[in-house]
Amino acid sequence: MALQSSGTIDLSDVNVELGNSATAYITMGSAAVRGLFGVASGAISLSDGYGASSAFATGGTITTSGGYTIHTFTSSGTFTVNSTGTVEYLVIAGGGGGGFSHGGGGGAGGYRTATGLSVSATSYSITVGAGGSASASTTASGSNGANSVFSSITSTGGGGGGSRFTAGVTGGSGGGGSYYSAGGSGTAGQGYAGAGGTPTGSGGGGASASGSSNGTYGGAGGNGLASSITGSSVTRAGGAGGGGYSYAGGVGGTGGGGNGGGYASVAATAGTVNTGGGGGGSDYATLSPTSAAAAGGSGIVIIRYPT
Repeated sequence: MALQSSGTIDLSDVNVELGNSATAYITMGSAAVRGLFGVASGAISLSDGYGASSAFATGGTITTSGGYTIHTFTSSGTFTVNSTGTVEYLVIAGGGGGGFSHGGGGGAGGYRTATGLSVSATSYSITVGAGGSASASTTASGSNGANSVFSSITSTGGGGGGSRFTAGVTGGSGGGGSYYSAGGSGTAGQGYAGAGGTPTGSGGGGASASGSSNGTYGGAGGNGLASSITGSSVTRAGGAGGGGYSYAGGVGGTGGGGNGGGYASVAATAGTVNTGGGGGGSDYATLSPTSAAAAGGSGIVIIRYPT
């Protein structure tokens, strides 16, 4: 909640914002009112309270669980803090897009989480990175996912998967290689490398493991990491599977990684939205009618603190 930003504020509104009964006795000079209005001393008026909030912070979708207040951003927005304190965060970037024709799987978006980040009474712009687009050319890798940002924390977008004549791309987690090309490197503290070096598409890296290669089938994507920041355990940031040649594509890593495309009309699948999962690589383009690679999944930003 917050007090209105214009018009007439009544003392009953102030009471409710402070968690009191609307009819409770209250004075404008009380410590509670001065703290809410941000006027430590001197003259004070009801108009000083425009937009004031007793909440520690606002922004995103707000839930509570296990003694914590949780702000979840599935798209870009603003996290407004009303007093100094510390928060826990999970910041995941967008996953990389899959590569084309023996395509490597896209790497997962960078995964960063920690407790004890200091915040002050100000507004923080939250950026939730989009997933990278899939390649449709043998000479272009899949696109990297976009970065996600909260305060001083930036998670790097996942690397695009390599296409038949290109390598996997470096990112938060690296994209898988294609047709003997190398996989992309991951970013230290955010994710793992994509695999490479075989005739089939290799798996993209995930937040907890590198992608894998398989000389016959598409390589599997690296697994993501589980977090209970929302109150229940959810795994995110899985790497994508690589495309097969004339056999099955690779399986996406746990945490939203897409599957690689395979022969016999099995299409690649996209990374799951708001997990930062990589997009699956396509199978060999001239053998299959379903040879499109798939896009990476968008990222997410989650912030929590004790209620």
